[in-house]
Amino acid sequence: MIDVRRNHGRPTLRRRLMGAFGSRALLMAPFLALGTAALAQEDWPQLKTNQSYIEEIDRQTKLAIDDPMAVFAFVLNSLPDRVKIYPTENYYYFTFVHDGVPYNGNIRLDASDRDQGKLHFAYSENMAEWRRATALTYRLLDASNGVTVEKLERFLYRVTYGGRSVLFALNDLTQVKPPPDALAPGETFVGPIADESGLRFFLVFNEQLKIFLYILDETAEVPERFDSSPRTDRIQIGRRTGFAFYQDDRLPRKILIGVFYTNSQVNNYFDGPFDQLPDNFMEGEAFREMLLKVEPSLKGQIDRFGGSPDGAQRYMIAPYFYYGSIDELTAFHRCATDPRVPAADYYACFVADEQSQEQFKLLPLALKKIKSGKRSHRR
Repeated sequence: MIDVRRNHGRPTLRRRLMGAFGSRALLMAPFLALGTAALAQEDWPQLKTNQSYIEEIDRQTKLAIDDPMAVFAFVLNSLPDRVKIYPTENYYYFTFVHDGVPYNGNIRLDASDRDQGKLHFAYSENMAEWRRATALTYRLLDASNGVTVEKLERFLYRVTYGGRSVLFALNDLTQVKPPPDALAPGETFVGPIADESGLRFFLVFNEQLKIFLYILDETAEVPERFDSSPRTDRIQIGRRTGFAFYQDDRLPRKILIGVFYTNSQVNNYFDGPFDQLPDNFMEGEAFREMLLKVEPSLKGQIDRFGGSPDGAQRYMIAPYFYYGSIDELTAFHRCATDPRVPAADYYACFVADEQSQEQFKLLPLALKKIKSGKRSHRR
């Protein structure tokens, strides 16, 4: 750092100092320019090129793709010594290309059994709109497979296989809470969510309406930019994720109302936060009790995380609509501004009726209640 100060000495001395400084400035200019460029590069985006993509798919690779343990060894050995799992259902996602074919998969440290030394591993060829059916390879791994999972701290685990160990740091969001003005009367904060899309949410439960809502967490920087729907600026759509939000006109918050349908079909990072519940932060039986208020028939069939006893299925919390066109989302706004909707049912305007989702014709729960004359609930 160069400290340039005004010289209040004699004129001759001042001229000599300025002259000397001027010479040094000419000599140092290239170095200063290089320093500025280097500093700027630290904040530059990461550049990806078509050249690197083509060279990746052209590479001749050797991997026993049909052997789950060989693929697991390849993944574990390709990771650095320590990684971080951001999504809150504790999936560590990865992708790779083998013989010109793209694959994706995940290592999961499930909150329900990781402390018993278990790990979930899955991979498959990428799904695509023109070929949705791809064979999934899945294994539950533990010491019987030579895989050890050790809990070192509450949010830190060590996974070892074949002499290779990797530390997996879970996403510690214990201090993340919604602002006091982000919860409506009668709502309970279930927990914080970090989605694989990079967005964070607050999952809330409205006991009176028996509905769940995903509220955008804006307490930290949101890595997204939004465009307003042509129909109303209350509806805002993420340029990167395609997630659609409704700007609550009662509280300073954005409610997730839409996920682009094709993203859900190909199961990419933008398929919605239904698969990233706040498992690490659920205490006791509170969440199961909420689910049973919505679906009493599930009594005795789900664990405290909402999963089936065999772990094969989990209760899906997806109140939003899978949209194909932005105009479809306008139904949420019509409901929110419909004078027939009682004030107490306002937030039921942002939950899509399950049957209407199946028919791809959005009907918010609050309007279905008016049409049917009886209360209808959706997970």
